[in-house]
Amino acid sequence: MLNSTEDQAQETGDPSILNWGPDAPRGGKAVLNRALKENTTVPLFFAQTMISSLRDVGYNHTTSALCEHVDNAIEAGATEVRILFRQTGKKGDYQTDIAVYDNGKGMSPNVLKVATSFGGSTSFNNRSDIGRFGMGMKTAALSMSPVMELYSWQEREAYYSMTLDVEAIGKDRANLVALPEPSLQPELPAEVTDMFVKPMGWPSDRGDQILLASDVTDLYRRFGSSGTIVYMPACDRLTYAKARTLAEHAVSEMARVYRRFIAKGVRLFVNNRPVDAFDPTYSMANARHIRYLEGMNVGKHSRLYLSRSIDIKLNGKDDSPTAPITVKIYRLPIEEWSSLGRKTLRNDLRVFDDLTVTILRNDREVAAKAMPELTTRHSIAYWYRIQIDFPGTLDEAFGVSSNKQGVRMKDYVLEEINKVIGQDISALNDDLKRFQAQKASEREAAKPAASEIRASEVDHQQAKPIDADLTSEEREQLDANLRGLAVSVKREGETDDQAFERVKSSKYLIVFRHDEYWPFYHVEHKFGRILLTLNTGHPFYSRLYEPLRQFQQSGSHDAEEDRGQTIQIEKHDSPIVALELLLLSLARAQSALSMHNDDARRAFDSLRREWSDTYRIQLGT
Repeated sequence: MLNSTEDQAQETGDPSILNWGPDAPRGGKAVLNRALKENTTVPLFFAQTMISSLRDVGYNHTTSALCEHVDNAIEAGATEVRILFRQTGKKGDYQTDIAVYDNGKGMSPNVLKVATSFGGSTSFNNRSDIGRFGMGMKTAALSMSPVMELYSWQEREAYYSMTLDVEAIGKDRANLVALPEPSLQPELPAEVTDMFVKPMGWPSDRGDQILLASDVTDLYRRFGSSGTIVYMPACDRLTYAKARTLAEHAVSEMARVYRRFIAKGVRLFVNNRPVDAFDPTYSMANARHIRYLEGMNVGKHSRLYLSRSIDIKLNGKDDSPTAPITVKIYRLPIEEWSSLGRKTLRNDLRVFDDLTVTILRNDREVAAKAMPELTTRHSIAYWYRIQIDFPGTLDEAFGVSSNKQGVRMKDYVLEEINKVIGQDISALNDDLKRFQAQKASEREAAKPAASEIRASEVDHQQAKPIDADLTSEEREQLDANLRGLAVSVKREGETDDQAFERVKSSKYLIVFRHDEYWPFYHVEHKFGRILLTLNTGHPFYSRLYEPLRQFQQSGSHDAEEDRGQTIQIEKHDSPIVALELLLLSLARAQSALSMHNDDARRAFDSLRREWSDTYRIQLGT
């Protein structure tokens, strides 16, 4: 037995040839030394080191690794899949065991043995399925636990099992590590069956958990004549320490990734709680967002804006064969949903979760993220969704890895998609921006805004009244002029007379305009009135003004709401009023200093443009 690097050096005759770490598999050292010293057959893969290395294959999080097992279950024809997180021990010393059960067709002993091997697959490179390479189940399990126990059956009371143990394989000194024959047993270990008949620690309300069976006898009946269980005990590499957090994250992700399969009837459970489909396009009939809108007089679904089929080259070369993808754009009901509270939009509907582009491969989502290269960097992109469906034949074009960790689309794919939908996206962006501009100007009809009232109330305290320089002719024609001004700033729902009375009663008026190339504000002084125009096309509006406006509408701090408290904010004390008064005071000062001074007016115009452009750049747009 080789006990040190020095021993290895003596055996090989080269003290520098091996420099293994202290935790390296000792069986692997023996095999490698044998290969270096003797003229022996060298295996293509050193099993002892490879299986240890595959623990670091790289999954984004525990949920993405567990999705490999759900993928296999769906391919096996399962109609029910359960993921269970069992946690025991005390804080700081938890032991977490994970099991994944499905009621699919199960595996025969020979298939089970092949499935346990790396690269072993009965559908290798079949691009019409979810998987392709015969690696996912093993790498996923070992990325979480050093041991994978696999149980599968195709008849009652005939449970075949296989085990992969990283430590045991690492100690094996054989040049070729062969898998043993599957073992047959009439029943499963108690530590496995307990997971299905006892409630999990979370959800804490046992009424929220639908157990697979009430006791072990009932469990074997429910197991039926076929199924598979992947059991990962004593997991040592998990994204989160607490089982509750692991389960909540799994629910959140899997509800979206498998939404189409759930809609087709697959029952998915996490810690015995059913998972409802979550549709980021808001187009599915029975998706989770519907329950948050029940009882509200608003639209429940998005609207299909366009659908296009695009032929994509498999490898980007001119003579490359092509395969079709489907690109759909859904417009969210901004007209109705924009009136909902920010908490509902953000926490319940998850409109602002950066899931603006969702990409599905063979009905299974492989990516959901913001893609400004297809949409826009403007926040308006939250109000529509792009959905891309592609077949497995385009895996290389979409940059799908063997463990399905997102996509890295080739440039030519993005260019082809943009070529087909780019103009439609631009038109949709403009349409939504116009709506936002219109909504911004829809203050309460026939009533000045709180900031306009406040500025007018205290204007007499200013050193110089803003209407002091009106000519006698302007004073005589003031009513007629104000009527004309009122028509130009009339709000939706106002009559001409109501608009006139509002303009007449306020010395300050805030109006809105949408122009991508305009500064973020503009000032005019007309008939003794200060007109402040805010540009909804500038990032100032989307990044600062609109969030503050929505905050005022919600009427409370989310942090306080989370603790069951609500802080009401008086309208005249709200942040949006303070911001508007800041800009109105700027407008007044600018008007007073430039009213009869052309040089000052030009200087203020230059300052406004320079300030606006600098601010736009600093905001990252």
